[in-house]
Amino acid sequence: MKKVLVARPTFPDVIERLKQYFEVDVNLGDVLAQDEFARRIADKDGAFTAGEWVGEKELAGAPNLKVVSNMAVGYNNFDMKAFDAHKVLGTNTPNVLNETTADFGWALMMAAARRVTESEHYLRAGKWQKWSFDAFLGADVHGSTLGVIGMGRIGQALARRAGGFDMRVIYHNRSRVAPEIEARLNAEYVSKEDLLKRADHVVLVLPYTKENHHTIGAAELALMKPTATLTNIARGGIVDDAALIVALRDKRIAAAGIDVFEGEPDFNPDFMLLDNVVLTPHIASATEGTRRAMANLAADNLIAALGEGPRAGNPPNPINPDVLKK
Repeated sequence: MKKVLVARPTFPDVIERLKQYFEVDVNLGDVLAQDEFARRIADKDGAFTAGEWVGEKELAGAPNLKVVSNMAVGYNNFDMKAFDAHKVLGTNTPNVLNETTADFGWALMMAAARRVTESEHYLRAGKWQKWSFDAFLGADVHGSTLGVIGMGRIGQALARRAGGFDMRVIYHNRSRVAPEIEARLNAEYVSKEDLLKRADHVVLVLPYTKENHHTIGAAELALMKPTATLTNIARGGIVDDAALIVALRDKRIAAAGIDVFEGEPDFNPDFMLLDNVVLTPHIASATEGTRRAMANLAADNLIAALGEGPRAGNPPNPINPDVLKK
């Protein structure tokens, strides 16, 4: 039987599916150290990952490896040049998490706008002694302007929700979406600078690339309204976290909701000193139904890429499909 590594714990029934086809090495403990991950994939034909770095060193040390299946939409943990050079297929899990992630982005944006975390901490600390007309005045979401940076599947799902709140939608993307999508979402394409100046609530849903590193830094934050909020459900590194902390501390923007961080799970501890930020540990897709769908799709990709199952040789979500032709 072919051998596969499951680098992180996942649903037992998904492991059982894989065991129908493969000899499965499952890591049931903490995240593997990079050297241990490299050692564990050295004799494997495939790997099921959830954020582990896979680059030249790892691929060169695993001569039998044919596929690495990432349980995520993003794959900035893959060195795709190395994948192509070693003729290893990378796969991901798009679409199954669009709606759930959009739900969470909306929740995070509203929590930041309405100061939910700050007011809950106040209540839990026993500080609430009386009602006051000016306590925790936040920003309206309804009737405001939503700025979406990254109008892919999740960005479009966010924009669709804006209709129910009677919001104006402006967006910036690497390229404009089709006119029929703009019409359906009632969305206006604008420059990034214009979006930052006009939006009451900015939400980031673009993929991480070298070009997108620090898409939002000190200069961009300075363009935003002092009453605006920023929500990041995309990837760490798209925002300059240190610059954001300064902007929040100095009230250059009103609030932020952050689900992803530079260097996560480590993150800048100065975030913890701020009241006007909602912090969550990369959980935008964290519902049981969605995470199960992601895990099963990652398994589908792995099984098919290794020539097994009903889609043998035709995995649903190849990132670099040209290697299948070589």
